[in-house]
Amino acid sequence: MQYALLIYQNEVAAGLEPGNPALNAIVARHMAFSSELGTKRIGGSGLKTTASATTVRTQNGARSVHDGPFAETREQLGGFYLIDAADLDEAIEIAGKVPLAGDGAIEIRPLLGAG
Repeated sequence: MQYALLIYQNEVAAGLEPGNPALNAIVARHMAFSSELGTKRIGGSGLKTTASATTVRTQNGARSVHDGPFAETREQLGGFYLIDAADLDEAIEIAGKVPLAGDGAIEIRPLLGAG
């Protein structure tokens, strides 16, 4: 079954500037984690900062476009992995190994039509 592992963390903790040692360290950890996943990783990417996000919201049938992420929060969606795991237990095990820069959360979401 295919799952998305959505990475929520404080993007400031990762260091936003290219060449920042904190950013370089977390990128290296993600590269190692991706290698460890092998064929279980079927996709994924880091995301640009929330400053580049645009949200299309529908409320009472009316659509509006907003700059920034959907919700105001200290943790932002920073990236994701698409994995192929045998079941939710294996997805939870893999999610527990996703590197984080500081505190954060990994949301596990099964893909529609993926089994």
